[in-house]
Amino acid sequence: MNWISNMPTATRLFDLASLQYAIAPDFPMFSFKKDNEWIKVSNTEFIERVNKTSKGLIALGVQPGEKVALISENRIEWNILDFAIQQIGAVVVAIYPNISTLDYTYIFNHAEIRKCIVSSKTLYTKILTIQDDCPQLNAIYSLDKEDGLNHWYDFVSKGEIITDETLNQLRDDIKTNTLASIIYTSGTTGNPKGVMLSHKNLLADTLSSEYSFPVERGDRALSFLPVCHAYERVFQYVYMYKGLTIFFAQSMDTIGEDFKSVKPHIFSAVPRVLEKVYEKIMATGEQLTGVKRKLFFWSLSVGEQYKLEGRTWWYDFQLNIARKLVFSKWREALGGDIKGIASGSAALQERLIRLYMASGIPIYEGYGLTEAGPCIAVNCYKRGMKIGTVGLPLINIEIKLADDGEILTKGENNMIGYYKNPEATAEAIKDGWLYTGDIGEWVDGKFLKIIDRKKEMFKTSGGKYIVPQQIESKLVESSFIEQAMVLGEGRKFPAALIVPNYNNLLEWSRSAFPALANLSRLDFLNSPELKQKMESELNRINQNFGSWEQIKKFTIVPDEMTVETGELTPTLKMKRKVILQRYEQEIEEIYQN
Repeated sequence: MNWISNMPTATRLFDLASLQYAIAPDFPMFSFKKDNEWIKVSNTEFIERVNKTSKGLIALGVQPGEKVALISENRIEWNILDFAIQQIGAVVVAIYPNISTLDYTYIFNHAEIRKCIVSSKTLYTKILTIQDDCPQLNAIYSLDKEDGLNHWYDFVSKGEIITDETLNQLRDDIKTNTLASIIYTSGTTGNPKGVMLSHKNLLADTLSSEYSFPVERGDRALSFLPVCHAYERVFQYVYMYKGLTIFFAQSMDTIGEDFKSVKPHIFSAVPRVLEKVYEKIMATGEQLTGVKRKLFFWSLSVGEQYKLEGRTWWYDFQLNIARKLVFSKWREALGGDIKGIASGSAALQERLIRLYMASGIPIYEGYGLTEAGPCIAVNCYKRGMKIGTVGLPLINIEIKLADDGEILTKGENNMIGYYKNPEATAEAIKDGWLYTGDIGEWVDGKFLKIIDRKKEMFKTSGGKYIVPQQIESKLVESSFIEQAMVLGEGRKFPAALIVPNYNNLLEWSRSAFPALANLSRLDFLNSPELKQKMESELNRINQNFGSWEQIKKFTIVPDEMTVETGELTPTLKMKRKVILQRYEQEIEEIYQN
């Protein structure tokens, strides 16, 4: 059965704007904040700005098939340029604004970038430093207007000499199979690979995804994840297709204020964002005293037991009380009108999913990868959900498991291939099936559960297989553990690098060991009392696993692993090779003792 709605179908990505223009030309497609005021941009105005920018690019000499680098945080100019580049037949090379100069140099040379558009003076200066190492790069433009920088209006204004007929001809030449974008994966090892996605690939994923969205025309979406990543990008295409207004958060620092101001019906997030929201709520709860404190933690205990089906009347009675007393404030913190949050890119703790769901905040955890355009499975509010899984295959997308458990997927959403890398393409796509590199299993015969990355599974010296992601997910469910990485390939037993949650441990120490609160941060984290606390947490968590899987030893890493320090990819996945090298001495000490 074809589940896709009966709306007119786009064949190129930029057709999405035309569809909305035909339905509601004056409806605000976007909104952004300027001088403390939300500025609305209608469908009509957006298309006009896209067309002017396209003409400017033509005047600049950008040719069909040419790769144009776009490096920016989320803002309306990104979306304007995305469609403007596409509709003249050029290719959008969407790049993260927080990667290293080495990665920029590799991508620019590999993709033969001639024109680059960045958001700010900081990025402009950064790209300028690699220009000598990128011989084809001949122009850099900035979205922000700053003295001494080439501003993007410099070429947009030159587009006045380009006729509508010239633009229309270029637009008409673009077919659904035309290459629309190259997205360089933020791979945890080796150089990034350029994923080639056609208009058909991205539209197929957009139309497969839209069925599962719990929103309707006129609703509000808040956007703050990097739109250069396929995840947020396809979500924005879905918002356009369904007729929502996309509000751009000002920054991650203002996200709380933006929730209250926009009152979004939907947004997409990575687990770390949802964890931070939870941590702020917990920090507030920790400050409570007396009856209020008891009610807060009683409500949490009720929420942690939440399940989708089979709840008793007594549980629902307690849940209603918890929602009125505590959980209603969680909804208010997200604006009060939330219909759903999409979580992806990594596993979200089951405990947090239950707490959010208990609060009346639906979490739709899903799964995908850039090569698949990217979404391939989701817990769907229409077709069914299962906490602890990534849900059902999206409509019009097939999923099967290989003999070793690797997840294979097939559909029009699958990439064309890797740019200038036929060997890697042949390895990834066989007989029309995309080999994801992830290991999965079916729950209840239909819900997909991710077990681990195929290449991240390892054997101990005793020949026992260890699935690190499963163990790591359980470790970070502890309120005292911020991050964890399991190691032990070829070693006698599994161990872990632990980044403690300093604030929660500090709060714990005030009642358990008051004197610890006077220590410096480093001395506190190295104290015997804290290590004993970590051991007790590990002993508790180890009960979930077989004896060969249990963490035998650990070492504390005092500083959080971040993108900026090079230990995480821009999508917040651990660069295991980098982390192993960085903490080589500490790891050796684990296995020597």
